[in-house]
Amino acid sequence: MKREDIAPPYTAVTQHEVFPQPKHDEVARFNFLANFNRFMATALGPGNKRAYDNRVLPKFITEHGREPQDRFEIRKAMNQDPWHQLWSALKRNSMEMRQQNGRALVLRQIDKLKAKTEELNRESDRLELDSSVRIPRYQAAVDIHCMPGSYHGEEVKNDISAAANYDCGIFATTAGGIGALSDGGGQALVKWIHQQRPGWMPKRILDIGVTVGHNIVPLALAFPDTEIVAIDVAAPVLRYGHARAQALGAKNIRFIQSNAEDLSRWADGYFDWVQTTMFLHETSGTALPKIINEGYRVLSDGGLMFHLEQPAYTDAMPLYEQFIRDWDAFNNNEPFWSSMHAIDLYAVMVGAGFDREKLFEAHVKAVVDRSVFPATADEGETEDHGRAAAWHAFGAWK
Repeated sequence: MKREDIAPPYTAVTQHEVFPQPKHDEVARFNFLANFNRFMATALGPGNKRAYDNRVLPKFITEHGREPQDRFEIRKAMNQDPWHQLWSALKRNSMEMRQQNGRALVLRQIDKLKAKTEELNRESDRLELDSSVRIPRYQAAVDIHCMPGSYHGEEVKNDISAAANYDCGIFATTAGGIGALSDGGGQALVKWIHQQRPGWMPKRILDIGVTVGHNIVPLALAFPDTEIVAIDVAAPVLRYGHARAQALGAKNIRFIQSNAEDLSRWADGYFDWVQTTMFLHETSGTALPKIINEGYRVLSDGGLMFHLEQPAYTDAMPLYEQFIRDWDAFNNNEPFWSSMHAIDLYAVMVGAGFDREKLFEAHVKAVVDRSVFPATADEGETEDHGRAAAWHAFGAWK
C-alpha cells in the first residue's frame, strides 16, 4: 500500500484549547473511519461507474429503448444495483459511526468543554447571541449530515456539543484531507485572494454560515487589521466558534447570531467582502436568492462576493456525475443539496444586481501541510464529490 493511500493519523489533528480530548479508543475509531472513507473514495467508489457502464446502463437501454434523461432516472436504476447498494450502505454507516464517536467523545467531557469555552468567551466582547433569532425550517427539519440535533441542538444550557462534535469529527469525514485544523478551505481562500489581488486589504468581511469558523479564522489571521463579522443562526456553533477563534489567536472576528436573509442591521455597502463556504446547499430555494440579494446590498462598490461550493449541474456535466454528486441529498440528510446545485447561481447573482461580465468561477484546492498530507496536496488529485479537498468557487466583483 502506498503512503498516499493512507489517511494521516488523528495525532496530526491540532488540539486547540477547546478541542475535545480523545481517549485511545476514540482515536482508533476516528483513524479507522478516516481510512475507511478514503478506501471507499479511492477503491470502492470507482466501482459505481463500472457498474453503471457495464450493467445498469445497458439494462436501462434494453428496457426503455433509450438512455436515461436525467440524474433521477439514473439514481432509480442504480439503487437496484448490488454494488451501489453496498457502497451506499457503507458510506451512510460511516457517517453515522463518525457522528456516534464524536458525540460520545464530546458528551463525556461536556462540563469541562463548556467551562473552557465560557472562560474564553468571557475574555472578549465579540460574541453576540440573540434568542429572538429563529432556526429556519430548512435547518430545523432535519439532522444535517446525520448530526444529532443538527448545528442548533442543545442538550444542556449554553450547549456547545454539536459544534465540538463537528470540529473533532470532520477529520474522519474528509479522511484528513483539509488539514490539521480542518481549515484547508480557509487557507485556500487566503492563497486565492493574494494571487488575485496582491496587496488588497479589505476593511470589512462578512462570513455567512460560519459554523465553528474553520474557514474564516485563516482569513482573520491573514488580515489582522480587517473587521470580520461571522454570522450563523445556531447559538451552539457561535459559542464554540468564538472560543475556538480566541484560542487560535483570531481576535478580530465578531460572532453574531443572525439570519442572512435579513441583513438590515448593516448599511448598504458596509462590507468589502461577502462570502459563504459550503453553506448555500444547506439553505432553500426561497432563502438562497434572499441571501444573495442582501449580500449584494451590503457589499461596497468594487467589493467581492465569493461562494465556495460544489459545482452547479449544467448541460456540460455528464448525467452520471450529477447522479453521484446527488448522493448526499438522498442519503446524508442534505435535502437541498440536489436542487441547489441545479440552480443557475449566475442568474441569481445577476438578478441581485451584479454585472454578468464581472462574474467568475474558480477551482480552489485545500492548502495543507505537504509533509503530513501529501496526497491531498497533490495537484493531480480530484475531489470526492464533496468530501475531498477541492471545490468550485462562484463569485463576482461589484
